[in-house]
Amino acid sequence: MAEFVGSFAASHGPLIARDWDKLTPRVRDWLGGSFAELGRRVAASRPDVLVIVAPDHWTNFFIDNLPTVCVGIGAEHDGPPEPFLKPRFPHRKLPGDGRFARHLLRTALTSGFDPALSHHLALDHGFCLPLWLMKLDPLPAIVPFVLNSLEDPMPSFARCLDWGRLIAKAVASYPEEVRVAVLGSGGLSHSIGEPTMGEVEEDLDRDCLRLLREAPDASLASSLEEKLRNAGNGGHEIRNWVVAHAAAGSRGFDAFAYAALPEVFVGCGFAEWKTAS
Repeated sequence: MAEFVGSFAASHGPLIARDWDKLTPRVRDWLGGSFAELGRRVAASRPDVLVIVAPDHWTNFFIDNLPTVCVGIGAEHDGPPEPFLKPRFPHRKLPGDGRFARHLLRTALTSGFDPALSHHLALDHGFCLPLWLMKLDPLPAIVPFVLNSLEDPMPSFARCLDWGRLIAKAVASYPEEVRVAVLGSGGLSHSIGEPTMGEVEEDLDRDCLRLLREAPDASLASSLEEKLRNAGNGGHEIRNWVVAHAAAGSRGFDAFAYAALPEVFVGCGFAEWKTAS
C-alpha cells in the first residue's frame, strides 16, 4: 500500500531566479539556506512521488481556458520555459508517475470532484523554482496538481481543504508500495501588476501562519477568505499551502523560516507538517 510521508510548503517568485546573482549576500544566503533546509526535510521523507500543488502562470492555460484544478497524468513533464529560470534549472524533462496520477484522478472523479487532466504539461517556476533550490537528488516522480490561485473565480478555502483530504484519500487507497509527499508552492503575500506591486504584508503573512498552526479547519477557511479578500493578488497562492495542510490531516504545522523580502517582492515562508505519531 502507498504511504503518505509528508507535507511541505515554500514560497516562490520569479525574481528569486531572475535576480539571484544580483541579490545581496544576506538575502541570497537566507533564501539558499531556507530552500536547502526544506530540501533536507523533503529528502528525509524519502518520497517516490512528490505531488506539487502550484498555479500555472499562463504557461499551459490562459483566461480563455482556465481549469480550477488540473492533474498532470503524463509519464514526464517539460521543464520551465521562462528565460529567467530555464538556464538555471538542471532538468529539461521531469519524471512523472502516470499510474499514481491516474489513480488520483479516478479517486477525485468517483468522490464528487471534477478536475481537468493533462497528458503533457510544461512546469513553470511555481513548480520548478523550489525544485531548483532544494536540489533533490535523485528527483522523485512529480505529479503536478495545478490549482487556480491566480484569477477569479478561485476555489474557496473550504474547497482547498477538501482537495487536500482527497489527495490523502488517494494515497491511502493506492495499492502500490510508493511513498508520497505533497509540496504546496506559492505565496505568501506579494502583489504583481497592481499599484501595490512589490509590497509585502508581513502582518498578514504572520497571521496566516498562525491560523495554519492553530485554527480548526472551518475557522481557517473563513478567516483566510476574509483576510485575503483585499490583499495583494499573489497572496491567493496560500491556497496551495491549504491543500498541503489538509493532506497532512490539518495538524503539525511548523513554519521553520519566514522573512519579508521586498527585494524579491515576496513574503517568503517555508513549512513542514510534522504528522508522525
